Order: sequence, then structure tokens, then C-alpha cells
Amino acid sequence: MKRSTIAKTLAITAVTALALGAASTAKADTGCSNASLRGSFGYTSIGTLLPANAPPPFAGPYAEVGRQTFDGKGNTEATATLSANGNIVKVTIQGTYTVNPDCTGSMTLAVSPLGATAHYDLVIDNDGARLRGICTDSGAVVSRVSNRQ
Repeated sequence: MKRSTIAKTLAITAVTALALGAASTAKADTGCSNASLRGSFGYTSIGTLLPANAPPPFAGPYAEVGRQTFDGKGNTEATATLSANGNIVKVTIQGTYTVNPDCTGSMTLAVSPLGATAHYDLVIDNDGARLRGICTDSGAVVSRVSNRQ
């Protein structure tokens, strides 16, 4: 292939990629609200709880698996089993969430019977079939991936 043909092919590929990216960004910028997050999701969280966030014996490696339901109006509830430094606890969760037009958001969760409150920043992707989150509380290094059931 000639050098000019290769350059043209690369230019067309780059323009196409930019156009597709802009189209998907435009959809995301106008496509989300609390109503976008509705239904039940299975989720897994993994990370570490530092002593500043969790008292002994819970500080250390962290994992959680559960089912969370969103009502489309800003309320959520879940049941889960977590392991905090090897201590297994079954929990129930009540919370609230807010979704922004760009498909990002946040949620605040009250975890019983631990009496803990967790805060997450979120992003909705895969046309609403997946939710990703990261805990924003100091001393908690925890990420979460949720898939629509």
C-alpha cells in the first residue's frame, strides 16, 4: 500500500472513532436521570478497609456480594454478605442515590447491623445494564461492579 493511502486510511479511521465517541458522549450527556437506575442488580465489591475506617477486627481485606434494588426515584435497598478481614457478616442496606445527566451519580448507604454509612460515586454504563462505583469514605479502598439481573 502506498504511503498516502495508509495516511488516508488512518485519517478516516481517526475521524470515524472521534465521531462515534462524540455520538456516544452526546447520548450519555442527555440520557440519564434517577429513572435510569431502576431494577435489581447483582454486585460484587472488593477492596481494603483501613483502621481509620473500620475498627479491629474488621480492618483489612474486604469483599462483599449482594443484590441491590433501585426504585427509579432515588431510593435503594440491598441484602448482602460481606467479609471484612475474614469476619463474615450478613447485612441489609437502605439508601438514597442521585443520577446526573452524564450518567454519573452518587449514593449513600446505611448498613445494618453494623451501624455504618458508606458513600459511593457511580457511573452507569452498558446502556444501564452495568453500574460501577467507588467508595469515597476516607479509609475505605473499595470498588463495586453491579450487573442488571
